[in-house]
Amino acid sequence: METQIMELEKKYWEGMEEKEYETVRNLTSFPCIVAGKNGVHSIDEATFKKMFESGEGDKIKVLNFSDFHSQQLDDNNAVTAYLIELGIAGEEKQESSKCACTSVWIKKEGKWLCTLHTESELSR
Repeated sequence: METQIMELEKKYWEGMEEKEYETVRNLTSFPCIVAGKNGVHSIDEATFKKMFESGEGDKIKVLNFSDFHSQQLDDNNAVTAYLIELGIAGEEKQESSKCACTSVWIKKEGKWLCTLHTESELSR
């Protein structure tokens, strides 16, 4: 199960990186909760799409995943925590940031979906 959830997290980030809305939408349970440097938000699908599309200029690049942990709580719920290093695609001098992330995944109709995601930028 840990490998499956880790692969879903990577697929989610690849969708963000490649600006593939359908990939990200298909891995998200709405409304979803997102917590990070901009606060805590419960986001419906329409708002999520608007936020996703408005970030067109922010081209993230996933540089590294590490320290991945997951725990399946029961047949339909799992939690994950990991470190991710992000950069901006196209920048010659790659200034990266590292975040500690957590996600809650739920299984609906046999499909794993992310219902909560948090990011905390690590101090250097």
